[in-house]
Amino acid sequence: MYSYKTGIPQIDQATGGFDAGTNLLLLAPSLSYAEQLAYTLAKPLTGEYAIILSTNERASEVIDQFKSAGADKHFIGVIDAITKSSTPAVCDTGRFMFVTNPTDLTGIGIKFSHMIETIFDGTFSGEESGLFPPPVRFCINSVSTLLMYRKLEVLYQFLHVMTAKLKKVEGFGIYVLSSEAFD
Repeated sequence: MYSYKTGIPQIDQATGGFDAGTNLLLLAPSLSYAEQLAYTLAKPLTGEYAIILSTNERASEVIDQFKSAGADKHFIGVIDAITKSSTPAVCDTGRFMFVTNPTDLTGIGIKFSHMIETIFDGTFSGEESGLFPPPVRFCINSVSTLLMYRKLEVLYQFLHVMTAKLKKVEGFGIYVLSSEAFD
């Protein structure tokens, strides 16, 4: 079974990496660098892929953060839930997909499934990792924003489906939730 290393020596030494199918919730107060930690954990290592669901930043800003951390942008996909509301004409590409807003959970799920399919068939980056299933890291930044727009029961169902899909493809999920925003 694949083990997802974090690139953070203290965590990797203590855990040996996270097992495939692991989902990790980062529950932290606002302005506590939880987003940076999530992006560090989601950064794909050689032979891995990452899919980021951004509810707070444009896709270009997310990619810039990963590029500045030394990640290869060809192995990172972004599902952007904010840009389309201000720029309706923006079109999906292979690695950047847009939904109208964070309430479109169905659209998010469809875009996620499409990205997973392109990763599995080798057309996402134009290169195959050699591993099957290909290691995929998935990050939602942030669950708090999704909770502002959808009822808890609806979001719970959505997250249940997403975590189950991630376990099925032996991925690694990272979810950011503000500890101050909700009970």
